Amino acid sequence: MAADIISPPAAPAAAPAIIPRLSVAMSVYDGERFLAPAIESVLAQTFRDFEFLILDDGSRDASLAVARDYAARDSRIRVITRENRGLVASLNQLLAEARAPLVARMDADDVCHPERFERQIAFLHAHRDHGVVGTWSEDIDEFGRPFPAGGHDQPVNDEDFIGAIEDDRSLMVHPAVTYRRDLVLSVGGYHRAYRHVEDHDLWLRLAGITKMANLPERLLRYRHYAGQVSNRHATEQQIGHSVALIAWRERQAGRPDPTADIDRLPPVGELDQLFGRKGVDREVRARLARALAFSRTSLAGDGLDHIIAHVRGGGDIGGLWRTTARLVTFGMPGRAARLAAALVAGR
Repeated sequence: MAADIISPPAAPAAAPAIIPRLSVAMSVYDGERFLAPAIESVLAQTFRDFEFLILDDGSRDASLAVARDYAARDSRIRVITRENRGLVASLNQLLAEARAPLVARMDADDVCHPERFERQIAFLHAHRDHGVVGTWSEDIDEFGRPFPAGGHDQPVNDEDFIGAIEDDRSLMVHPAVTYRRDLVLSVGGYHRAYRHVEDHDLWLRLAGITKMANLPERLLRYRHYAGQVSNRHATEQQIGHSVALIAWRERQAGRPDPTADIDRLPPVGELDQLFGRKGVDREVRARLARALAFSRTSLAGDGLDHIIAHVRGGGDIGGLWRTTARLVTFGMPGRAARLAAALVAGR
């Protein structure tokens, strides 16, 4: 009788991957200076069930080494590296690689309150009709001291969001938000055209499909310093902010959004052509004249050119004589003379 053939034991089935409840998404570019306290504030959260994705966007400093050092000590951290491609590409890649249904944004220069994630996840669990929840922030300077940023806090409930949009007020503090990943993906993630204001454009697109809120608690310490994006790209931010609002109005009116599939916004002066109607360029220049009149960085750069174009186009010059005086105070008498000449000619 032939001997029984004994088959080898079957290999054990691979254990299913455990999906965390939250993915924390951080993009880093030359952020070595503030990166360690930002990472530590995430690791110190009272809510523990998360994966922490840190994408190094081709940093030239020691950011990658700092991130890898923390990853070696905490298995929840996954470091992603690639060449520099910018924040919008980084955010979309983080969304694609996140495994959890909820994503918490975090920047490499800010600091989370220990209960931030716990409070936001509890809110989203209790409010299934809300897709995004942010928090108010505490403004600090580069040394962690209070920073007098001014302005208004963000709207607390969804009912106040439309009013805040119409009044062109801040809607969310981007590194303080937690959102439902599938909803953000359903509207196409972050749009390439809105570089430096990609978050504001996203909130305006999400406002049409979900409810949004902010917890009236300061659960993020938001850092201000000379080298941050909002200081280096103030004029471009204001242009993008204004165009995003106009695109929102187009969608509200049932018209197509011409910015949805373009890589970069055209310069002011070509926006009438983009939107297919007159008055868009004039509206954007009027907004720029108001918004940039107090920005030393913008007035020292091309912001002044936009204000002068607004004056020469017959725009409202109320308050711009004070901008002339402000330029003198800023130590820019030549620019003050240029604006004064435009104001005289525009009377």
